[in-house]
Amino acid sequence: MAPDHPLIRDATEADIRAIAAIYGDEVENGVASFEEVVPSEQEMTTRMAKIVGLGLPYLAAEDSNGRFLGYSYAGPFHARAAYRFTVEDSIYIDPSARGQGVGKALLRELIDRCGKAGCRQMMALITYTDDSPSIALHMKMGFRSIGVAQAVGYKHGRWLDVAYMQRAIGPGQTIPPDRAAAGQSIAG
Repeated sequence: MAPDHPLIRDATEADIRAIAAIYGDEVENGVASFEEVVPSEQEMTTRMAKIVGLGLPYLAAEDSNGRFLGYSYAGPFHARAAYRFTVEDSIYIDPSARGQGVGKALLRELIDRCGKAGCRQMMALITYTDDSPSIALHMKMGFRSIGVAQAVGYKHGRWLDVAYMQRAIGPGQTIPPDRAAAGQSIAG
């Protein structure tokens, strides 16, 4: 399986070391996460369990040799009950696998699974740069820009803007949600 056609599967606790390494590198060296202290593997395990416990997807990507390429998950957009059908996506790719279709494969599966879980909207909050591959990916996958919050983060000695993007899932807002099928569990 070529890197541009990775295997997408449910992430497990066996993936935590790889997940923590990818995320830790981003916390220390990147701006995709606004965290400034690398969380422990135990903390990452707790975070995964919370997402999975809400009935939401937490996915892993690997190549045909079993090499871990990246991960994604959808979490509640906000904790208030009225937001329960809206999720926020997160995608982190190993630096050596970027630009090879891994993010696209993860996001495609994440959107599909969130739709099956009864979610109706997906939000993406992305650190804004003029040439952001993450923004380009989300645009290709049907997200639209709904604005940029300026200078809302400060990391690595600079102010950072955040692009807000949104995509309808399934029927979106065209019909009221079937509360029995939509899983009240994502309310947080």
